[in-house]
Amino acid sequence: MTDAFKALRPLEIRGRKAGSYYSLAALEVAGLGRVSRLPVSIRVMLESLLRNVDGERVTEQHVRELAAWQPNAERTKEVPFVVARLIAPDASGIPLLADLAAMRDAARKRGMDAGAIEPLVTVDLIVDHSLIVERSGNADALIHNMKSEFSRNVERYGFLKWAASAFKGFKIVPPGIGIIHQVNIEHLARGVWNKDGVFYPDSLVGTDSHTSMANGIGVLGWGVGGIEAEAAMLGLPSYLLTPDVVGVELRGAPKTGVTSTDVVLTVVEALRAHKVVGKFVEFFGDGAAQLSAPDRCTISNMAPEYGATAAYFPVDEQTLAYLESAGRTDDELDALAAYFKAQGMFGMPGTGDIDYSEYVRIDLDKVVPSVAGPSRPQDRIALSQLKPSVAGLFTGGSASNASPRASSGLPSDGAAYASSALSNGDIVIAAITSCSNTSNPGVMLAAGLLARKAVQRGLRVHPRVKTSLTPGSRVVSAYLEASGLQPYLDQLGFQVAGYGCATCMGNSGPLPAEVEKAIADNDLVVASVLSGNRNFEARIHQAVKANFLMSPPLVVAFAIAGRVDLDVENEPLGHDGDGRPVYLRDVWPNPQELDEVMPHAKDPRHFRRLYSESARENALWNELPAPTGETFDWNPDSTYLQRPPFFDEFEMQAPPVEPLTGARALAVLGDSVTTDHVSPGAVIRGDSDAGRFLTELGVPPHDFNSYISRRGHHGVMMRGTFANVRLRNQMVPDVEGGVTLHQPDGKLMSIYEAAMTYARENVPVVVFAGEEYGTGSSRDWAAKGPRLLGVRAVIARGFERIHRSNLVGMGILPCQFMGEDSTASLGITGAETFELVGVEHGIEAQQTIELIIHRPDGGKTSTRLLVRVDTPIEETYFRHGGILPYVLRQLLKSQEVTHAS
Repeated sequence: MTDAFKALRPLEIRGRKAGSYYSLAALEVAGLGRVSRLPVSIRVMLESLLRNVDGERVTEQHVRELAAWQPNAERTKEVPFVVARLIAPDASGIPLLADLAAMRDAARKRGMDAGAIEPLVTVDLIVDHSLIVERSGNADALIHNMKSEFSRNVERYGFLKWAASAFKGFKIVPPGIGIIHQVNIEHLARGVWNKDGVFYPDSLVGTDSHTSMANGIGVLGWGVGGIEAEAAMLGLPSYLLTPDVVGVELRGAPKTGVTSTDVVLTVVEALRAHKVVGKFVEFFGDGAAQLSAPDRCTISNMAPEYGATAAYFPVDEQTLAYLESAGRTDDELDALAAYFKAQGMFGMPGTGDIDYSEYVRIDLDKVVPSVAGPSRPQDRIALSQLKPSVAGLFTGGSASNASPRASSGLPSDGAAYASSALSNGDIVIAAITSCSNTSNPGVMLAAGLLARKAVQRGLRVHPRVKTSLTPGSRVVSAYLEASGLQPYLDQLGFQVAGYGCATCMGNSGPLPAEVEKAIADNDLVVASVLSGNRNFEARIHQAVKANFLMSPPLVVAFAIAGRVDLDVENEPLGHDGDGRPVYLRDVWPNPQELDEVMPHAKDPRHFRRLYSESARENALWNELPAPTGETFDWNPDSTYLQRPPFFDEFEMQAPPVEPLTGARALAVLGDSVTTDHVSPGAVIRGDSDAGRFLTELGVPPHDFNSYISRRGHHGVMMRGTFANVRLRNQMVPDVEGGVTLHQPDGKLMSIYEAAMTYARENVPVVVFAGEEYGTGSSRDWAAKGPRLLGVRAVIARGFERIHRSNLVGMGILPCQFMGEDSTASLGITGAETFELVGVEHGIEAQQTIELIIHRPDGGKTSTRLLVRVDTPIEETYFRHGGILPYVLRQLLKSQEVTHAS
C-alpha cells in the first residue's frame, strides 16, 4: 500500500492507537472535492481507490475523479473498485472453479506454473443451491433431503473439496449450514478489516445477484457475473461506470400489522417505477434510522428486483446492535465504530446532509399489507385487493386466460388429495424460503406465532398444499425452538426441509403425479405462495403458472386457506372444531406477542455455537472422499463435470475481429426476458434436448437433477440454453418453449438444434429482444450458453446490468436499439438476414454502428445501434474474446517475464 496523497492517519480504538487508516477528510483538506457531502457509498469506493493506488490498476487520477464526484455529471469514467473479498454460491461457484481449473490446465500445457492461477482475494463459497424439497411436511424431511442432496451431488461436492485444498484463497461453507446471504451477514461480513495494521471497510462482490443484502449492515457490495468474478479473484478490480446515487428518504414507521416484507414490496414497486436500474440507492432519514438491521437487509437484498446495483444503509447504532446479537466480539464492534466515526461516516444521514443525484421519498406509515405476483416481484398488490386482482388470471388456460375457478376432481387412488377438487386459483405450494425473509426474525417469529394461534383454533393446512420451511440458517431453527414456536409450524406441515435456497430458485421438488396431471389435463392456473424474492415464470415449478411473494406469516395463512383468490378481510381462512369461521385477523400476531419472543432471536450464543460447530459436526461432508493435487483429474465419463471448452483453442495473441454478415436470428424475444428464460435452473425434463442427451449418456430420468446442479457440464448447459418451457419466441408465436424456425427453409426445431445446424452451415446467429433483457439471477451460463450456441450479438431495447456485462465477458456483442426502434417497429420477423457495419475493425466503448436488415423479398432497411460495451476495460475484454482469455493471457505473460528475468 502506498500513500500517494499523504492521507494515512492513526486510528484510535478505546483511546489507544490500534493502527492507521486512509483518511477521506485529508482529501477534502487538500482541495480534491467536498468529500464530506458525498454519498456514503461513494466514500467507501473512494477509500478503496485511495488505499490501492499503484499507478496501474488504480491511478491518482482515479482518486481525483471520484473525490470530485458531482451528483448530475455525465458518467463516462470507470471506477476500478478493489474489493476486500468475494462470495459465491455453489450454483455459480462450481462453474467459476471449473474455469480456474481449466486455466491451470492451459498454463501447465504451456510449461507454466499451474499454481500461479490462484485467487488473490479471500473467496467464500457457500453450498446452498443444491437442496431439492423432495420430501416435506413430515419429521424426516430434513435428513432425507440432505442425504438425497449428497447422493445426487457427490461428484460436485468432491470437486469443491479438491478446490478447497488446491486453492489457498478458497474457503467452503458446506451444505446444510444456510443460504449464502444470511450466512454472510450472520458470520462472514467483518465490518472492517485490519491488514498489516491498516484498517479499511469490508466490501465484496458476489456471483449471486442478491449480494447487495450485505448493504443493509453497511458492507458495500453487489452481484457480478461469474465471469467478472473470476477476474476479480485473479487481481483485477471490479470495474463500473461512476454511478448516479439515488437518495431514498424513508419517513415515519410502519403501522401495526405491517411486516418488513410489506415494506420491501412497496420499496420494490416505488424504485422500479422511479427507474433506478444501474444506479446506487442510498437510504437516509428518520424512517431509515429506526429500521432494524434485518429489516434493512431485507430491503437491500431485493435491490435486483428494483434494478439498483447497490442499496446501501450507512453504519449506525442499529448496525452495531445487530452484529452484537449475531455474536461479533467486542473488539470487532469497537473497531467498526471507531473506524466509521473517524471517517465521518457513522450514523444515518438526515435531510440535506448529502448531495444525491436524485431524491425519492417513501412514507413507511402509508405501507399496507401486500403481496407481489403473479410473475414479477415489482408487481405489488395490496392484500385487500388480492381477490379482484387475480380474478383476471382465471379466464382461460394461461396466466391471462383461464376459466373462473374451473375445477377438476382428482383420482381417489388412496392419495391424500382424494377428497379435494383442483380449481383455478388453488394453492399447491406454500414455502417459507429465501434469504430476504428467513434472515429476518420479525417475520419468522410472526409465522410461528400465527401457526400457534391457528393450531390452537383447530386449523390445518389444506391437504393439497405442499408445505416447506427452508430457513436461511440453523440460527432460525434455534430461536424458533427456543421460543417454543417450531412445534406449531410442524403441526401445520412446515417442518424444516433443509437449509438452502430451495423453492425460490426452482428446487421446490415434485408435486403428486395426480396433481400435475389434473393441472395439465384441465389447463389450470394454480398458484404457489412463497416468502422468496423471485417469482418469474416457470421458476418455482413448471406446472405452476401463478406465483405470489408474501411474508412468512401470510404464507402460513394462505396455506391454511388453500386458495389465492381470497378476500382476507371478509372470508375466513377456515373453520375451527366447532364450525366457527376463523379470519386472518383472529390469528395475526400482535406487537406484544412479538416482543415476548424476540429476545430468543437476539441471543448471540445461538450464532457462536452453531457456526463454531458447523464444520466439525457435518458428517456427510467430512466423510466425502475428494481428489488432491494442483490440477484436477477430469473424468471423461462424468455427467456433472467436464473441462470447460473456453480454452480449447486458446492462443497467446488475441484473434482478429470477424465481420458479422449474413447472420440469422436464432430468436426474436419480447420484454422482460430473464436469465431463467435463457438458462433455466429447474429440473431437467425428459423430453428436452438436455434430457435426451443425458439419456444417451446412460443417466436414468430420476437422476437428471436440475440445470443448476449440472452447471459444470457444458454439454448439458448448452442444450438447456433458451430451453425454458415458458419462453416465447416471436418467430413461433403460437408455441411456448425453446423452439425456433431454421431459415431459409422455415423448419420448426429446438433452438439448440437450430444453432447446431447454423454452425454446420457456417452461418452466424444473433438474438433480438425487448426491454430489460437478462433480468433475474446473475447466471454466467446465460452468457456462456449463447456463446457455445454461436450467438455473436444480442440486439435489445435494454439490458440488465449484470447480464450485459456477462455478454461482454463472453465475447458476445450487446447492442441497443436507439430512439423508438424495436423489432416490432422495424418489422423483424426472423426470416431476414442481418449485417452489422462498424464492427469489422474493432469495437470502441459506446460507439454507434449500423444494422442492415436484408428482407426475404430483396428489400433492405438500416438503423443505428448503440454498442453497449460501456467502458475502456470492456473494450479490452471484448477484443480478447472475453474476460477469461484476457486474464489468462495476462497471467501467462507475467510468468514469461518472471522466467525471462
